[in-house]
Amino acid sequence: MRRLVSQNRPASQRFHLFTQRLLHGRTWRKNGMRLGLFSAIVLLQVTWAKMPLHSTELGAPAELGSPAIGSPAVGSPTEVKTCLPNTQFTTVRSSDQMPLAQTSNMGELLNKLSPALAAQFPVPFPQINGMARLARVPVMMYHDILPEKEVFFDVTPSEFTEALELIRVNGLTPISLDQLTQHLGTGMQLPDKPILLTFDDGYEGHYSFVYPLLKQYGYPGLFAIYPGKVGTGSDVGRSSLTWDQIREMAADPLVTIASHSVTHPEDMTQLADDRLRYEVAESKRILETNLGMTLKYFVYPSGKNDARVQHWVQMTGYKAALTMNDEVDKFAGESENLLSVDRIGQSKLADVIASAYGGAPLPPFGNSLNFRSAIKLDRRTVNEVPLIMVAGGRPTTIHAKSRYQVPEIIANTPAVAAVDGGFFSLESLDSNVMVGPVLSQSTQEFIPSIRQEVGLLVGRPLILISPDQVSFVPFDPAKHNTLEGVQAEMPKVTDAFVGAAWLVRDGQPQPPEAFGRLFDFDASRDRAFWGINYAGQPVVGVSGDFVDSVSLGEALSRAGLRDAVMLDSGASASLAFEGKSMMSYEPRPVPHVVALLPPDPMLADCAIVSEKQDQ
Repeated sequence: MRRLVSQNRPASQRFHLFTQRLLHGRTWRKNGMRLGLFSAIVLLQVTWAKMPLHSTELGAPAELGSPAIGSPAVGSPTEVKTCLPNTQFTTVRSSDQMPLAQTSNMGELLNKLSPALAAQFPVPFPQINGMARLARVPVMMYHDILPEKEVFFDVTPSEFTEALELIRVNGLTPISLDQLTQHLGTGMQLPDKPILLTFDDGYEGHYSFVYPLLKQYGYPGLFAIYPGKVGTGSDVGRSSLTWDQIREMAADPLVTIASHSVTHPEDMTQLADDRLRYEVAESKRILETNLGMTLKYFVYPSGKNDARVQHWVQMTGYKAALTMNDEVDKFAGESENLLSVDRIGQSKLADVIASAYGGAPLPPFGNSLNFRSAIKLDRRTVNEVPLIMVAGGRPTTIHAKSRYQVPEIIANTPAVAAVDGGFFSLESLDSNVMVGPVLSQSTQEFIPSIRQEVGLLVGRPLILISPDQVSFVPFDPAKHNTLEGVQAEMPKVTDAFVGAAWLVRDGQPQPPEAFGRLFDFDASRDRAFWGINYAGQPVVGVSGDFVDSVSLGEALSRAGLRDAVMLDSGASASLAFEGKSMMSYEPRPVPHVVALLPPDPMLADCAIVSEKQDQ
């Protein structure tokens, strides 16, 4: 071992170099041996002397000095009150080494063992649950609160009071970051109109103005602190929070403290690895030491992050991280993952209040459908794609005798909403002939596809609907061009038709190659779709602007659809809601629609049939 690693290095650096050589050296290059080495390296770490797991040696660059900002002096360990699982308080010395068994997760353990080892065993970023993508939770970002504004994003105490009144009067429910992360990770429904309030940089105004008002209204809030600023008053001459003030706030259940790095670098993506690890890990250590609590959240300075930055945030043990984007406002459920949760600037509060929505209730079991929820219109922009969607109720189809505007087709029916459905023949403008087989509750008649067109539909999505099931099946002319054939797939089928292509399939947006030879799939056009969201609700909708099929699928996946099929595109794409067209133009008349009927309170929840593949 002495031959492998020089003893004239710090212990952690010696161990890091040792593990790198074990993992990457010629003798150990075979992947099959690396897993075997993992156990050996863990055992070596247990006995490896003088490698502190909580010290500036974890990654503090030499030029920043040691001890780090806010850390206790060498030889003077700080006593920290820590609540253990048995709820008794015990005293832990911050200078003591933490046993490996106390690390919070495997990623954090690997990171503490060695960056090289962590790279060999990457941990996936925590993803956002599909149900959470149905919600619209604004995470509002504030900075300084002070009597007289100095920059445009400052807020006065009276303006902040008005904002809290606006939240109260409009019936919003401020939530904590713990509640939001649970929702994003599990899809659990939040209060009807949730909102999260966050405050960056640790200004003294957060203690003098924000904290008293939050207590007055009973609203939770998150405060992002970077230790390099605490008690210094060095930020553009402004006063800063002190450790005593932060401790007082942190002890209040309404308050969550998050790390905001050590020194608030302008762009963390440009930092070298050692400096990046220092900003992420040392800020956590300093805050935990001074506050006597475990920090679970990180807030990126200036919102700048990438996969490498997220990796170190995750490896350090944070459960979620908040970001920002000055150019695009996104609700929390539209974020990339839990390590990059989007926020919205406080000046947009009045704009987003009306859109706040806590999401649909979880389906009662497994992959069930929900035909009992209220029908709601949902306008949103996802991935810069405007979407107009209607979700809820019971799905059905209507096959008209000729071609009409969609509002005309549903005018004398119970349908609340409808979208033009499936292909129709262009041979006669007055014909109701469809391309592909069609069965509709409105006619109770099965009409097979004409022979010369049926071959063009092979593999396209055949949609089957019954009172308690929905199925998406690749169309097979030999099996599905007769009533007996579709009944073999779904015995109680009431509606059947062929869509243009899958946009989202089993939760995954479809790549370009999935569209095969579909005409103009990659062109920007108006497009109509229908599908099932993660709440089990049927959804009909259109794009609010021209979009290609791949981009539409990506937007619908991000909007919470687990299956979505493109029905039509171009001038006939049409959506109606409550008797009115949702289009900005007069679409071409169509003979067939997918409609949503009001929920039947007596109808049991339904099971979705998994998409069947050819055997």
